[in-house]
Amino acid sequence: MSTYTPIASTKITSGGVSTVTFANIPQTYTDLVVIVRPAQGTQGECDMWIRVGGGSIDTGSNYSGTYLDADGANATTRRETSQTRWRAEYNGYPDTSVGNTTNIIQFINYSNKTTYKNALIRSNSPATGLDAIVQLWRSTSAIDTISFNQSTNTFVDSNFLVGTTFDIYGIDAQGSAQAKATGGHTIIRDANYWYHIFNSSGTFTPTQAITTDYLVVAGGGGGNLASHSGGGGGAGGMRCTVDATGGGGPLESALSLTAGTAYTVTVGAGGAVGGNGYNSAFSTITSTGGGAGGGTASDGSSGGSGGGGGTQGDGVTYYGGARTSSPVQGNNGGTGRHINGVSQGAGGGGGAGAVGGNSAGSNGGAGGNGVASSISGSSVTYAGGGGGGADSTGGSGGSGGGGTGGTGSNATAGAVNTGGGGGGARYTSSYAAAGGSGIVIIRYAV
Repeated sequence: MSTYTPIASTKITSGGVSTVTFANIPQTYTDLVVIVRPAQGTQGECDMWIRVGGGSIDTGSNYSGTYLDADGANATTRRETSQTRWRAEYNGYPDTSVGNTTNIIQFINYSNKTTYKNALIRSNSPATGLDAIVQLWRSTSAIDTISFNQSTNTFVDSNFLVGTTFDIYGIDAQGSAQAKATGGHTIIRDANYWYHIFNSSGTFTPTQAITTDYLVVAGGGGGNLASHSGGGGGAGGMRCTVDATGGGGPLESALSLTAGTAYTVTVGAGGAVGGNGYNSAFSTITSTGGGAGGGTASDGSSGGSGGGGGTQGDGVTYYGGARTSSPVQGNNGGTGRHINGVSQGAGGGGGAGAVGGNSAGSNGGAGGNGVASSISGSSVTYAGGGGGGADSTGGSGGSGGGGTGGTGSNATAGAVNTGGGGGGARYTSSYAAAGGSGIVIIRYAV
């Protein structure tokens, strides 16, 4: 149902104000209504003038109008073309006993970017009668700025009387300004989509039947420690209907949801040191938590993306954990190995976009890079793997929140709400780092 939503208002509280401008008008409505109520006074007969613009006021000869004037006895019409502004007649009148004009201006389809813009202006006064005006602005730009000024009937600019008010309302003629569902840590919209962002678990409830895109990223696996170097944690599994899904798998299919049904949204926590990340889910879609990095003499754990392999001073290679393959949502972890019984580096955790790096001598393997998605309205990279720990240089974290591997306490955790794996490290549990929590983003068309 269409309603008037207040957007902005102003009141002239001191003299000397000749121009009133509203900028950065929201583009989330179909129509605008502006009501101008001139203050009572003996200012004299004045006309109000209006200019509009997209980003800045248009002062060119792009305005035209058709006028109908009626005073109870006579009615006249006329046409003005190629003007530099719109006219709203009789904004002031000298006879304080009968009152001044109230102007109601409706901007139709103001936020579209494909057609010229129209405005309907209605002015009425007990002294002067009724004016109905149809105005045209020859521009396809969306209107986000409106400016008002006035002049006497001899076209001399004058100030608005103290007490004059301007009120702007948005009209949602198509119901697009109201979200079609509830739930989420943040709810935002642009010209095309509504976005519900879950940074923690909750419930998504459509208020009408809708079809949704989604991104579901699980918690990243924790990095591990070892008697020499522990592997980096694998990224949380990533399933998405937009841009790409983890491991190079096919895009997921959109979900058709029922009005009034509460759909559970689970945002998986990151895994503790040496532990797998936790699953994230939305409706029937579940992404698997990232695998933990391998510890002393152990392979990395399997998960959405596999954790990197650990180490031990015996010349044996320890392999990265396997990715989840049904469906594919990430990549395998890298291998860890010691060289010459002295130098050791652990493998990097797998990321949504690449396998974890293998250790190189005494250096840890890099975490696999994540995958960028624009499902939130801007491109963000998620699900990077954690770097492997090392004797010399820890592996770098993968893009998309992967933590850096350390040689000691300088390992870092996976970033919150990215599903990044934690960095591996040497020796004690206080040195390796946990995985980052996941995220769920749901979008649907305006």
